Amino acid sequence: MVVLEDLAAYRTQALRELVSAGEPLNPEIIERVRTAWGLTIRDGYGQTETTALVGNSPGQPVKPGSMGRPMPGFQVATIDADGQPAEEGEIAVRVDPRPVGLMAGYADDPGRATMAGGYYRTGDVARVDEDGYFWYIGRADDVFKSSDYRISPFEIESALLEHEAVAEAAVVPSPDPIRLAVPKAFIVLKPGVEPSAETGREIFRFVRERLAPYKRVRRLQFAELPKTISGKIRRVELRAYEQQLRAEGGRAPGEFWEEDFPELRTRA
Repeated sequence: MVVLEDLAAYRTQALRELVSAGEPLNPEIIERVRTAWGLTIRDGYGQTETTALVGNSPGQPVKPGSMGRPMPGFQVATIDADGQPAEEGEIAVRVDPRPVGLMAGYADDPGRATMAGGYYRTGDVARVDEDGYFWYIGRADDVFKSSDYRISPFEIESALLEHEAVAEAAVVPSPDPIRLAVPKAFIVLKPGVEPSAETGREIFRFVRERLAPYKRVRRLQFAELPKTISGKIRRVELRAYEQQLRAEGGRAPGEFWEEDFPELRTRA
């Protein structure tokens, strides 16, 4: 919401560095701030159970959209379902030797299994590029399949945020009888933008030009996003809402489906 303001009017010479955490930082946000202030936001990743695990620390180039590289004191990897290192997988921390910044355990749930095979498993999924930079994909329970393709909500949300009318977006699976699930976007529009069928059509058209067919948003709904007290989007609540909505066989106010706009259809 901050980037909707006139950032240039708030620039102060005393501001030297910017960091971000809590939610993945979309590349478009980084670019807007860099254009207005000449500063690059350094994104990072950690958990309540840890200190900062991965980050864009000073002295290394920032790849917009990347969480950065492992912070000192942590050996971080992405592992597959068998617990083996992989280019894409669950973010995990080696526990031998045990990092100082890792919790001892859960006080009220000592039997909770988060450490196995020599790793502390975060429950988040990412990929690692050839330079060792981590790129966030989503919570393990946020990533879903559509027609057997693996879908990253974050990638679709980043594309949606590039649209001039979109202030915030959250993507969840919407049950579908043919594809098992299709991407549905819950969208908060910028002030002054009408949540109309025309706006929906233009957003559908916009993402069709930027995403592979299997990643395209098939349904969208203009609505406020449920959040935690710290501002994180409660996707689990949106998933439950969508499951119930589809089970009831109806549509919500402000909801549009791609097939409502046959003029968008192409051979692709």
